[in-house]
Amino acid sequence: MRSSIVEPLNTQRFIMDSDDRKRNKNIGKNFMCRLQCMFTHPSGSERLSLEDTQQWSQSLERLLESKYGLATFRTFLKSEYSDENIEFWLTCEDYKKIKSSFRMSSKAKKIYEQFIKAESPKEINIDYHTREQIKRNIKTPTMHCFDDAQKIVYGLMERDSYPRFLRSDIYRTLLENLAADATKG
Repeated sequence: MRSSIVEPLNTQRFIMDSDDRKRNKNIGKNFMCRLQCMFTHPSGSERLSLEDTQQWSQSLERLLESKYGLATFRTFLKSEYSDENIEFWLTCEDYKKIKSSFRMSSKAKKIYEQFIKAESPKEINIDYHTREQIKRNIKTPTMHCFDDAQKIVYGLMERDSYPRFLRSDIYRTLLENLAADATKG
């Protein structure tokens, strides 16, 4: 009697797995379409390619250099509710481009309030010493006052988020769909 109960459960699990695979393929296709719509120029010259997507697996740096890669990685992190690190890293990259000392001071305080301060809305995972150093640095901000925290966050993404991204359904399905499209035509 016990085996008759187990069998339908296993069959049901297989059906759910099959449905999940179909859903993931559709998610990948829909996501690929959204990416291309977001970034394709009117001339249609710049499209997401299998080769570019495969290169994302070479390094986090390569992934972040690609506008499609960055958008895909951000979407993945948001799906895991762990996008504070990439948001902080990107905010710091923008911060470094500021020339006005007034704007730099204002932006440094906002970054501190949003990402660095304990219990902040998007608090990043950095050590106490780095947090306190930044607190002192933003009193007279320079373009480098967040460098230590940015290096820590990059390292965390490289060791944790990035490998998970490479194993994710989003990335694998995207690769599969691009490979299928490449063989079609």
